[in-house]
Amino acid sequence: MKKRLPITVLSACCLAVLAALPASADTLVHAGRLIDGSSNRVQENVTIRIIDNKIYGIERGFTSPTADDTVIDLSAKTVMPGFIDMHTHLTSQSEPGSYLHRFTHNPADVAFRSAHFAQLTLQAGFTTVRDLGDSFTTSVALRNAINNGIVDGPRIYTAAKSLATTGGHADPSNGYRQGLVETPGPMEGVINGTDQARQAVRARYQEGANLIKLTATGGVLSLAASGDNPQFMDDELEAIVATARDYGMKVAVHAHGKDGMVRAIRAGVDSIEHGTYMDDEVFELMKYHGTYYVPTITAGKSVAERAEIPGYFPPQVEAKARTIGPLIQDTFGRAYQAGVKIAFGTDAGVFDHGENAREFVYMVEAGMTPMDAIASATRHAAILLGADDQIGTVSAGKYADLVAVSGDPLEDISILRQISFVMKAGTVYRHDQ
Repeated sequence: MKKRLPITVLSACCLAVLAALPASADTLVHAGRLIDGSSNRVQENVTIRIIDNKIYGIERGFTSPTADDTVIDLSAKTVMPGFIDMHTHLTSQSEPGSYLHRFTHNPADVAFRSAHFAQLTLQAGFTTVRDLGDSFTTSVALRNAINNGIVDGPRIYTAAKSLATTGGHADPSNGYRQGLVETPGPMEGVINGTDQARQAVRARYQEGANLIKLTATGGVLSLAASGDNPQFMDDELEAIVATARDYGMKVAVHAHGKDGMVRAIRAGVDSIEHGTYMDDEVFELMKYHGTYYVPTITAGKSVAERAEIPGYFPPQVEAKARTIGPLIQDTFGRAYQAGVKIAFGTDAGVFDHGENAREFVYMVEAGMTPMDAIASATRHAAILLGADDQIGTVSAGKYADLVAVSGDPLEDISILRQISFVMKAGTVYRHDQ
């Protein structure tokens, strides 16, 4: 397809040449209702004009096509920007027996499963994700394969291996008997001290990561006693953030306990994930520093539900899941009322991939307006990514990432679990008639 040229800059001779060229073949999306991600106003009966993989403009009414144009009829649908999930783990999925996967799954097993999980995520309407912790650097290879058109999936921004301290939430040797594996170090994402902190960030850059993820406190699913104790010292956090900035990387922080969150926020991180034990002091600190909150309510509810299944989790994990999991939704509601900046994130992989849109329902249950919930998964998520010039709203010049549903999500947010149309960068991946 040829892009339109601004006529005002063409001379008469150039206009004659242009007239002899074939007409530009555009894609016209006729949207019955449009929630564009940038305003609270719903537009009705508009045409989204797409040239190649970008949005060219929004036109009132249903524009009549030329002979070369393609029309996508969504006149009975509500159209929105492609959704963005800021906290996923595409290289794994919790299921019975999954604690044995690190002994039974080869890198190839992880890669094939990840490709399947990526397809499920895209089909659910999530055209972009952050992957916050993987195995075998699989998310980097998956991102590249998707970008090269080898497999279908969302646009991926990956942290590769999460950073931890020895025995911390993302220490890959947790639960092993001594001597079974070598003690992990910065190359494996485990650091102790500022020099190793810098080395670990540089190793992620070397591997091709887009950002840094660290585990500032204990966590629920790790084979360790505490789910909320602080696990990095101030100087280690500061070294990670400063080094990440040198490489143009943002820093996402897993944290449940207050002390670890406070240390991380003061160090200048970009987002707090989970945030279970936030209080008013933490809310004010986040607002002062401009730190985003990525809530992952679905993960909290899922681990609490699965803790009721006998033998699903090891005993020490089961106890943490029962305690921490049910608290996140209430924390989210208080953070929203306090005015903390919120970006949508689910922790998909802790629950089944493709079920990401459950998060919308839980956010609205906790008091968020449906429009704000949609904005958290579009405009605000794009801002946190640092990609709001490319994605996050239905605007001229941005990638043509669109999703659609039947009905009105502002009246019933749960219909976002029933996506019927998905376009990423101008290519249609789902269109249920």
